[in-house]
Amino acid sequence: MTAGQASAENVAIDVHGLSKSFGGREVVHDLSMQVKRGTIYGFLGPNGSGKTTTIRMLCGLLTPDRGEGSCLGYDIRRDADRIKRQVGYMTQRFSLYQDLSVRENLEFVARLYGVRDARGTAREMIRRLGLTGREGQLAGELSGGWKQRLALGACTLPNPQLLLLDEPTAGVDPKARRDFWNEIHALAADGLTVLVSTHYMDEAERCHEIAYIAYGHLLAHGTVDEVIAKSALTTYTVTGDGLNTLAAELTGKPGIDMVAPFGTSLHVSGRDVAALEATIAPWRERGGLRWQHSAPSLEDVFIELMSRSKDNFQ
Repeated sequence: MTAGQASAENVAIDVHGLSKSFGGREVVHDLSMQVKRGTIYGFLGPNGSGKTTTIRMLCGLLTPDRGEGSCLGYDIRRDADRIKRQVGYMTQRFSLYQDLSVRENLEFVARLYGVRDARGTAREMIRRLGLTGREGQLAGELSGGWKQRLALGACTLPNPQLLLLDEPTAGVDPKARRDFWNEIHALAADGLTVLVSTHYMDEAERCHEIAYIAYGHLLAHGTVDEVIAKSALTTYTVTGDGLNTLAAELTGKPGIDMVAPFGTSLHVSGRDVAALEATIAPWRERGGLRWQHSAPSLEDVFIELMSRSKDNFQ
């Protein structure tokens, strides 16, 4: 079942025609989207492309100039305060008190939200996050990965229905990122809906559905497989000698929509198969190069989408 086919009771977010401008510049343009409950929904796109603005409008934290919709069954315009009470928000920058301990931070958040047994709730969250033995450590002394776990614990402690994560794993080592995503999947399995912006392709592939937003425009959305299929890219992986020269020669030629190095190989892609084949034909006859037809990767798709996106702030 795709997002567009989801039944109303299973939909966490359903918005239509959202637009938002700042200082006379349109940051988000006519965006419509549907997110199912219990889904991890990833937002990708260039910096400054409107991802954070979109996420905030989707959940009533920011009022759109135009458009309408619902979040968690509430109108995003009329019921913003009700929505906010059911949203956990984790920013890229660590936002808890650096000079309070792990336990003190969680107890403070529990009391702030009126949780009855603040100490017991904080103790249980410490256990769940694997922070046992670190409860007395100052938050400011934690490593990036442990700070991330603590911030996630603080966001989810009041049992929100919707979790917003704004590039939550920036600067965190790979193991900590994997542990973090394992926890996110466990939360989603319990019914929590998660909206996350990320620049990491491996994280995008761990989302149930993704959306690519470039300079205010929604260019692609769906499951990873759907987004790749809809791109209609034909991709060749080229190995051999002189790849830098080859990349320079192919860039901008008819039928060539993307040329990008990947390790010791070069990916060459295009949406017009006939034009692509005609352009690369002379190079395929050269010695020293091996051309292999391959399925486009998610990164191929995003690089190609970015290459044809116009920066509305230029």
